Amino acid sequence: MIRVLLADDQALVRAGFRALLDSAPDITVVAEAPDGAEAVRQARAERPDVVLMDVRMPGLDGLAATAQILADPALKAVRIVILTTFDLDEYIFEALRAGASGFLVKDTEPEDLLQAVRVVARGDALLSPGVTRRLIADYARRPRRPAPSTRLNDLTDREREVLALVAEGLSNDEIARRLVVSPATAKTHVSRIMVKLGVRDRAQLVVLAYETSLVVPGWAD
Repeated sequence: MIRVLLADDQALVRAGFRALLDSAPDITVVAEAPDGAEAVRQARAERPDVVLMDVRMPGLDGLAATAQILADPALKAVRIVILTTFDLDEYIFEALRAGASGFLVKDTEPEDLLQAVRVVARGDALLSPGVTRRLIADYARRPRRPAPSTRLNDLTDREREVLALVAEGLSNDEIARRLVVSPATAKTHVSRIMVKLGVRDRAQLVVLAYETSLVVPGWAD
């Protein structure tokens, strides 16, 4: 059973999400929170598998609450999905850096919401190609490329190649086709990269690929 915490300042939104999630045989809502501070308290009390977190809430907002939850060693297994009103929310990059596992637009289809919770609960990132393009655009607007980093020194050449493909938004199956290997091999590469770099999921891999200059989206030399 996937245990979910709902954090949104609108009671009607929480009620609608709860009704939908509780209708699934493998998902249950264990707590609700109307603001970020309560979301942090409930996360510590309930230890949910997934938190659906509205980014704009009074007091402590969803971004700050995400950072607090994921900074707590006791909550390292918690996965957070940011709820946005628009597909290209200005907080996307900051939330990914804080450790969010992905994003959902609030008017997403019911079945897509249920599937998203399942995807994140099993440890995968909910990072669409559109969000990846948003990250690239964010970096492309910056005047200078980031300083070279030593964080990737432990990766093999093949692992660096796989990481670059993850940063393009490719799935394991797509990476497998690109490299002419099996999907299982591609998944193993991605898992090993996560362990070596100490990241939670694919979303953070994408951020790291750009922060370390492995992938550089269009800066002039």
